[in-house]
Amino acid sequence: MTTDNLEKLFLDGNALMNSGELDAAEQCFLAALAIDGQCGEVIANLAFLHEQRRNFVEAEKFYRHAIALLPQTIQIYLNYGVMLVKQKRFSDAELIYQTALQIAPEVPATWSNYGVLLACIKREQEAEQCYRKALSIDDSYRKARFNLSYILLRQGRLDEGFFCLESREWQDLFTPYFHFPRWQGEPLLNKSIVICFEGGHGDMIQFCRYASVLKAKGAIKVSIICHPALTDLFSRLRDIDDVYSYELDVDKSGWDFWTPLISLPHLCGTTLGTIPADLPYLSADPQKITAVRSFFSNEKLKVGIVWQGNTLFENNEDRSIAQLDILRPILEVAGIQFISLQKGVGETQVNNYAGTPLLAGGKLIQNFSDTAALIAHLDLVISVDTSVAHLAGALGKSCWVLLPEYRSDWRWMKYRSDSPWYPEVMRLFRQMPDEDWSAVAHRVALALENWKIEKRSN
Repeated sequence: MTTDNLEKLFLDGNALMNSGELDAAEQCFLAALAIDGQCGEVIANLAFLHEQRRNFVEAEKFYRHAIALLPQTIQIYLNYGVMLVKQKRFSDAELIYQTALQIAPEVPATWSNYGVLLACIKREQEAEQCYRKALSIDDSYRKARFNLSYILLRQGRLDEGFFCLESREWQDLFTPYFHFPRWQGEPLLNKSIVICFEGGHGDMIQFCRYASVLKAKGAIKVSIICHPALTDLFSRLRDIDDVYSYELDVDKSGWDFWTPLISLPHLCGTTLGTIPADLPYLSADPQKITAVRSFFSNEKLKVGIVWQGNTLFENNEDRSIAQLDILRPILEVAGIQFISLQKGVGETQVNNYAGTPLLAGGKLIQNFSDTAALIAHLDLVISVDTSVAHLAGALGKSCWVLLPEYRSDWRWMKYRSDSPWYPEVMRLFRQMPDEDWSAVAHRVALALENWKIEKRSN
C-alpha cells in the first residue's frame, strides 16, 4: 500500500461521511489505518464519525488519540469541544477550548465556540467578550456575529441583536430564485413585496405580523410564502394579500422586492419598545370553529395542552417533556376539561394516559387552521416552547409557556414571566437550575388552581 492509497481512502471516507453513509465511511477510515495506524487526520475523522452516531465514549477515545498525534491542529479541539458541550460536560469543554486558545489565540472559531459554551452556562458577559474577540480578529466571521445575536436578543438588546442575526447562513435561499431585488429597507410606497419562508412554524407565526408593518410603510401588495400547514391559517392574516405554499412554483418576477421573514425585525428597526404587538393578528376560521363545537361536551373551563415539540429542533430534548404523566399534577386540577393539542409522537400517550380524561384533539388537526379553531373554544393553552404557543399568542388567547432552564430560546428573553411579543396574554414558567419538569408541573398546577378561582369569580 502507498501514500496515494491512504489519501484516496481518507478522501473517500470524508465524502461518504458527508453524505451520511457512516458505515461505508468507517470502512474507508479503518482501511486507511491499516496502512498507517498513527495517521492523526484519519483518527480525528473516526472520532467525528462516532460522534455522529452519538457513540460518545468511542468518539472521545479517538479525539484524545488524535490530539496526542496532532497537538497543534485546532480543528480537532473544536470538534471535541462541541461534542463535550452536547453532553453538557462544560468543565471538560472549557479545558479543551482554553488549551486551544493557548496554542493558537488568533483563531476566531475557537473564541466563538468558547463563547457558545459560556452562553450555555449563562456566563453571558464572558460569552459576549469571546464573540467580540473573534470579530476583532476577523470581522467577516459570520458564526461569531450570529452567536452574538443570541446573547443580545436574549437580553432585550434588539437593535444590535437583529443586526447580528443577519449573519445567519441560511437566509440566502431565494437569492438565485427571484428576478427582482432583495429588500434592504428602501421606501415601499406603492411597491409590492413577498415575504419568504424561514425557520419553523413558530418563527413564521411570530414574525408574519410584519405584513402589517410593511403595509404601514406604504406597500401596495404584501404576499407571503410559507409552510403548507400554514397556508389556510395565513389566508386570514391581517394585511396579507396572497399566500403561497413553498411547495408551489411561485412566480419569479411578480413583485418589486423579496425579503426573508426573519430579516423583517431588523429592516423595520425593531426595538424592545417598538415590537409590533397589536393582538390578535391571526384569527380562526368561523366555519371550522362551528364544526368542532360538538367536540367539547361540557361547560367546564377548557385548557389545551402541548408537551412535546418537533424532534428535529436542536434543543428539543430539553424543551420537550418526555412523558405526559409528568404533567399529572396539572391534569388532576379539578373542574377543568383538558384537551390535547399534541401532534406527532406524543399523540399515542393520550390514549395510554390513565389519569383524568383527556380529550384527544390531535385527531382533529391536519393543519394550523384546525388548531386555531380548537383554541378558539379554549380558556387557556399550556404549552412547552412550540409553534402552538406562538399560535395561541397570535390569536390573543391566554397561554402559559413552560420553558427549559438550559438554552431557552432568545425570544423569551431573561428572567421575564411575560413576553413583549404577546403582551397581556402570555405567562412564562421557567425551569429553575437543577429542577426537573415535575417540579415545574407542580408550580403550574398551583397557578392553575388560582386561575380557576379567578375565572369563576369573574
